[in-house]
Amino acid sequence: MTPRADAPPATTAVRRFGRTQRWVHRATAALMGVCVLTAACLYVPQLAQLVGRRALVVTVHEWSGLVLPVPVLAGLLSRAFRADLGRLNRFGPHDRTWLRAVLRRDRRPASRPAGKFNAGQKFYAAWIAGATLVMLGTGLLMWSTHLTPLVWRTGATFVHDWLALTVGIVLAGHIGMALADPEARRGMRTGRVGRRWAEREHPLWRP
Repeated sequence: MTPRADAPPATTAVRRFGRTQRWVHRATAALMGVCVLTAACLYVPQLAQLVGRRALVVTVHEWSGLVLPVPVLAGLLSRAFRADLGRLNRFGPHDRTWLRAVLRRDRRPASRPAGKFNAGQKFYAAWIAGATLVMLGTGLLMWSTHLTPLVWRTGATFVHDWLALTVGIVLAGHIGMALADPEARRGMRTGRVGRRWAEREHPLWRP
């Protein structure tokens, strides 16, 4: 069967992310990385002794956490970024099919239909957004030592600490999956991916 003359070759690069989406991702990743590293320096005794200057580490941790939502809020000025958020927030029947295939460990591309974002990326985005808001709220309760009762700050500290550990584990999984997919990393780095990869991993997406 001869391909159509006007059909692009399978190796053609297609646009996946614009400048705003990539900037928001990088800025958020950098701030989240600072939060995780400073938290580790505060709670792991060996790192605390190695780094020292606990007051400075606390200040950096607090302010990086406070400004963590800023890149996303600034990104809302972009129509393309808002469109991607809309895609991340919508689940369809194909997402249930994708999840069932993952649970069955079915790796066939045809069994994992996905639009621009697959169901795993949608769940991750929703979870990390909710976790960030909870971390921000509990962090503010811990920070306002003269405005909130001790029992509130104690409960906030418990939630903050255990959720921070969970966030670290989930982020490690996210980074691991990114390292295993060079084409996905290229899409976030340059904004473009190969058409063949897009058709295989996101067959319902029409760039």
